[in-house]
Amino acid sequence: MSLNDAHAFAYSLATTLMIAIVIFRAGDGTLSVIPYNEFDGDAEIVAEIDPFAL
Repeated sequence: MSLNDAHAFAYSLATTLMIAIVIFRAGDGTLSVIPYNEFDGDAEIVAEIDPFAL
């Protein structure tokens, strides 16, 4: 997933679910998104999207 796609997906999830979303880079270099409360900290955080801070 490209960085632009990851941001768009994370923003959409954050505003729909009204939860903080983390965009992270996995060990193989791919980007993914996950709810902040499910992130275990084993990967590099690229960005955080908080719908309450928008």
